[in-house]
Amino acid sequence: MTRAKPAFTGPDLCGLSACDAVKALRAGEVSASELVAASLTRIKETSPAINAMVTPCPERANTAAQRLDETSPLAGLPIGIKDLTPVAGVRTTWGSTAFADHVPERSDSLVTRLEARGAIVMGKTNTPEMGAGANTFNAVFGATRNPWDTRMNAGGSSGGSAAGLAVGEVWLSHGSDFGGSLRTPASYCGVVGLRPTPGRVASGGGADSFDPFGVEGPMARSVSDVALFLDAMTGFDPLDPLSYPGGGFLDACQKDAGPVRVAFSEDLGQLPVTAEIRDVLSGALTRVQASDLTVTKHRPKLPGLEHAFRTLRGVSMWTKAQVTPKRVSDHFKPTLAANIAQGGTLTVDDIAQANITRARCYASMMDLFATHDVLACPVTGLAPLPVEIEYPTEIAGHPARDYLDWLGFAFLATLTGLPALSLPVGFTPSGLPVGLQLIGPPRGEARLLQIARRIEQALALSTAPIDPNITH
Repeated sequence: MTRAKPAFTGPDLCGLSACDAVKALRAGEVSASELVAASLTRIKETSPAINAMVTPCPERANTAAQRLDETSPLAGLPIGIKDLTPVAGVRTTWGSTAFADHVPERSDSLVTRLEARGAIVMGKTNTPEMGAGANTFNAVFGATRNPWDTRMNAGGSSGGSAAGLAVGEVWLSHGSDFGGSLRTPASYCGVVGLRPTPGRVASGGGADSFDPFGVEGPMARSVSDVALFLDAMTGFDPLDPLSYPGGGFLDACQKDAGPVRVAFSEDLGQLPVTAEIRDVLSGALTRVQASDLTVTKHRPKLPGLEHAFRTLRGVSMWTKAQVTPKRVSDHFKPTLAANIAQGGTLTVDDIAQANITRARCYASMMDLFATHDVLACPVTGLAPLPVEIEYPTEIAGHPARDYLDWLGFAFLATLTGLPALSLPVGFTPSGLPVGLQLIGPPRGEARLLQIARRIEQALALSTAPIDPNITH
């Protein structure tokens, strides 16, 4: 199934790509105020169906549109910011009732950087409580629904960002990723999401600012638009001890990819995958094969991957819990509280073994990159489920203990610090999008984006916004 061009009912401007919208802004063919108005109209049209942009900030956006520099990198382009990242003067809740009325006085340094480079913040996108979970719902705003079928979930934890992009509420949207929080919703909503190398996108630090697992990243409807957004996000920030300078990703992305060697693993040798996901991914990679793009089956050696990820994630969650006030943690949903408690049971031996396994997995990936440019694999092993289901109880006949079993394909890139991208490549028989995960070499975002764009062009799926498919 290919994406049919919808009977688009929103403002025509929302159908522009981010790159084309920036060109129009710089050429004076459209104003930032007009884009803000188009975005606000589209948010109003689609919010009742999908609940993606949960806190719009129209006055702030309109004020920003009056004083920006059209020569800046984003030139006045409206964007979404995930509701885990503070924006000055805009309600920021982390999806928690403990912060339901919180309005920060200062923005995170990532937001400040984006605004200095011409972004206009349209509002905050929905997320599960504290970003924990692959189904976007919380007690403050409720659930975000999948725009391709509003009975289904949009993935998480960047579900609001992904769903809003799919319907054209904004041209670019910010996400974050620890265990697939950016990649899963990109796959489920039919958009592109990039988890960059740790430190590539600096943020405002925090109590555990040396932790390399949680990263900020760009989401958009096409690979070029993601590259544009990544350029605006990057840069050294002394508040972030892992950050380093970089850029030039849009230029690199749009160059000829040359010969491409793809290693494909449909299950990473150990993870359950439904037949419909296998069929969509295998079919897409078969269609893109050419004289200059080869695909070979690969079975990476990754013993202990899941245990290492769960262990080091537990360390991260336990660390953050040490500086979380009780008045906040008392509100946590049971699954989040259980994750934190598990972190408190870890031993020094557990942590040491996880670090050893992590190094072995990295070495295995370096062996792969000696003969291939990217590793392709699923983003998740199954299609979206009804929005009321927090996480699946089984995947392809294999029992799931908790929501992490849903996300196993996300662990590898996070554990090894490698950049990874979710690219739309097709649809299930019921019409739900399926993303292909591409994992690139160390600090290899430029090459990863080139290859993703090469595959995107070969598949020629539409990147136009859709109208929400409201199914009862």
